[in-house]
Amino acid sequence: MIRLGSLAGYPFEGPRVLGGWQPPVTGAVYAILYLADPDGKPHDFAVIDVDQAENLREAGLPNAHRRAKCWERRAGTKWGVYIATYEVPGGTERHRIQIVKELLSVYKPGCAPEQYDQAWQDEWIGRYDAPTTGPLTTNRDPNET
Repeated sequence: MIRLGSLAGYPFEGPRVLGGWQPPVTGAVYAILYLADPDGKPHDFAVIDVDQAENLREAGLPNAHRRAKCWERRAGTKWGVYIATYEVPGGTERHRIQIVKELLSVYKPGCAPEQYDQAWQDEWIGRYDAPTTGPLTTNRDPNET
């Protein structure tokens, strides 16, 4: 298992070598990974693509996917490409798409055609000040009563 995403992350199954993997007939979010430094950091994977499918078997995985050549180029060989999957419990396609967008904004994978930014603009909801938006503590004199 590998955790991907912000905060606690999502529990993805894998990573597994994509070349020998048989995709199940199920909907899931999938992340394509490779070892950026296999000799120095053999357990540190880099995310190079993220997507979702209603049926993983019909998504062209492992080697007929439209971005498979990009994955192989980044990993150096098709045997250096790994996959991790997350079957969203009770999730629909909309849930999977939202998770994909979050992961794309966190990792900015090079083989993904779409990129998302986590930036927040004040004009989206306006700027406001309230007593609850200040610091949690104040500088108080310990001798004050």
